[in-house]
Amino acid sequence: MPDQPSVLFVCVHNAGRSQMAAGLLTHLAGDRVEVRSAGSEPAASINPAAVEAMAELGVDITAERPKVLTADAVEASDVVITMGCGDTCPVFPGKRYLDWELDDPAGRSPEEVRPVRDEIRRRIEGLLDELGVPARR
Repeated sequence: MPDQPSVLFVCVHNAGRSQMAAGLLTHLAGDRVEVRSAGSEPAASINPAAVEAMAELGVDITAERPKVLTADAVEASDVVITMGCGDTCPVFPGKRYLDWELDDPAGRSPEEVRPVRDEIRRRIEGLLDELGVPARR
């Protein structure tokens, strides 16, 4: 793993889980981890319930926009994490692939999104430990 690892979060619409994960990793790691997110069928905008749930933690993802998944994004990443949506990613040798089975926050209220957000945070903290990057508190 390079000095600054690169992590890509992937879900179908890149509007909820992957955006929350990218926001949390950026928040907890700062510039010590390069963070990307993308989707195979990007939505038009970020899920408002995800935005609200993240704001409760002081993480602002309002400026983010869903992005299309490209082979270049996968190739440029050390760790590729799919968010339990059955998405297929291009596979490149030397990459670490993880699948985090998580409920889809689409169509859910902020109250229903909070447990998903909290589980993502728990997994992000574990990932940071594995990468040897201390989390900012």
